[in-house]
Amino acid sequence: MHVRRTLAALLTTTLLAGPVLAEELTGTLQKVKETGTITMGIRESSFPLSYLNDQQQPIGYHIDVCNKIVEAVKADLKMPNLKVQHQAVTSQNRIPLVQNGTVDIECGSTTNNESRQKQVSFVDTTYVTNVRMAVKKSSGITSLSQLDGKPVATTTGTTSVQLMRANEKGKNINFKEVYGKDHADSFLLLETDRAVAFVMDDNLLAGLIASAKNPGEYSIVGEVLNVEPIAIMVRKDDAAFKKLADDTVKGLMKSGELEKLYSKWFLSPIPPKGVNMNFPMSEKLKEVIKNPNDLPAEAYNKR
Repeated sequence: MHVRRTLAALLTTTLLAGPVLAEELTGTLQKVKETGTITMGIRESSFPLSYLNDQQQPIGYHIDVCNKIVEAVKADLKMPNLKVQHQAVTSQNRIPLVQNGTVDIECGSTTNNESRQKQVSFVDTTYVTNVRMAVKKSSGITSLSQLDGKPVATTTGTTSVQLMRANEKGKNINFKEVYGKDHADSFLLLETDRAVAFVMDDNLLAGLIASAKNPGEYSIVGEVLNVEPIAIMVRKDDAAFKKLADDTVKGLMKSGELEKLYSKWFLSPIPPKGVNMNFPMSEKLKEVIKNPNDLPAEAYNKR
């Protein structure tokens, strides 16, 4: 009898422990479960991926994608009332804030490259951009070769200046670097003639131009300095959370929902001014939607 009771007790304990072990959480999902909160890192002027509307609330293409991921987290953790916080990040602090746990998922305009992959992980690519430059049409500038001795704006913490100097036409050009603290600040340098060009992702340039006082004054010109996959950023070595995010993105791609979100933000009037960027989806992004991946920029720019 004693043996039977012991075996029965062990069996009961095993059955009870089974579900607990199966649901054991790690990394971001564990943190979110324990705190009841998930924190999204957002950009304030990365049109139309992540920016603030008239009510100072974050909106944009990547905000919508991140909200879908958050919905998946709520379902996975069975936490329909999960609290969502927004934390503004910049090009300079976005990676440290993901690494130190301040931000759980960065929903901005971050390029996935090999250097950054050593510090963080990236969800499957959801946008592909070309790095070019915005100028005032009146300047007559159409190429890097015309920037010698002139002030050129870029945003602190981005890779634009390195790309300019690495380009064949930029190697012997001595331009003056003028830095903005964010993309809106960099565009203001161009707008107020403190810079003759602003080098950045072409979608961000198009968004800033569309929102400018006089959009017709500007053009996106020059050589393509780099093709860059833009992706949502998460902490490194957090396989469970990355898989959930990847699966969500793959689901959006397979269902056609991602293309609908693209049309909403790039091919339709958007807040705050109701301007339509008229920015068709690139062939590279169409390829990514057919074959989802988290390849770095280096894979897109093999010579």
